[in-house]
Amino acid sequence: MSYEEAVNQFLEYLELEQNRSQKTIANYSHYLMRLNDFAGDIKLADIDAELIRKWRLWLNRLGTNTSDELSKTTQNYHLIALRSFLRFCIKRGYTALAADQIELARTKRPQVTFLTPEELQRLASQTDLSTPVGLRDRAIIELLFSSGLRVSELVGLDRDHINLKRREFMVRGKGQKDRPIFISEEAANWISQYLDKRQDNTKPLFIRYSGSKKVDLSGNYHRLTARSIQRMIARYARLAGITKHVSPHTLRHSFATDLLMNGAALRSVQAMLGHSNIATTQIYTHVTDPHLKQVHEQFHNRKK
Repeated sequence: MSYEEAVNQFLEYLELEQNRSQKTIANYSHYLMRLNDFAGDIKLADIDAELIRKWRLWLNRLGTNTSDELSKTTQNYHLIALRSFLRFCIKRGYTALAADQIELARTKRPQVTFLTPEELQRLASQTDLSTPVGLRDRAIIELLFSSGLRVSELVGLDRDHINLKRREFMVRGKGQKDRPIFISEEAANWISQYLDKRQDNTKPLFIRYSGSKKVDLSGNYHRLTARSIQRMIARYARLAGITKHVSPHTLRHSFATDLLMNGAALRSVQAMLGHSNIATTQIYTHVTDPHLKQVHEQFHNRKK
């Protein structure tokens, strides 16, 4: 069997049996076809440890539009996709390399960037509340910090998804997993003010105000994109004089950090963030452990 044929079967399996999103399937396709780009029209049985070694060297030297090389994390995405594909092949009874023979590259622990309460206030205060755009942007900032939503989850929200009276709703995140979202009274108030100023009947919770006004009854044509929100957050951060890199994910980090600094249990934060693995949530603990600060104040540089 050809490699490309087996990959097509795997992508169909992800869609039909695993119910993965189209974005996830597109990502898997992209990573797996990179092996095809490197090795050409190969058979599934041709994939061995030596071919993978050479492919990894090729990936390591492959540049992008913004960098001379792929990051180790991006390289690992390719390997993770290949391991999942190989496990699928073994499950189907095809002769294929064992997935456990492919080791991931070591990567640096991601650095957590979060905003202090004072920085959050400065960021939010940059919005012009006399305009619909400013009200929308303030509501977005407040919702991101209050809920810990991923930006992809936020842009997918419709008006009828969110309950402003109960201040809670469900969202479907990565891996098609549902989780509860809770928001503050302040965030609910800003969203309510924004919706009161809306003069349209389109479904999306957050819409764009620039560009073509083409009629689309689904409302998706007017839906704000994740990229637009990323640019918006970055612009307000510059206006606020915040020198660190700020993105929608920074507000998600700030949400988690704020919870942990105020005594929330790590498992609870894991559930609210929608992390499958507790190890993912543990990236916050080294900056939020109140005991460490107490030890420092008690024992460091004590007056004799």
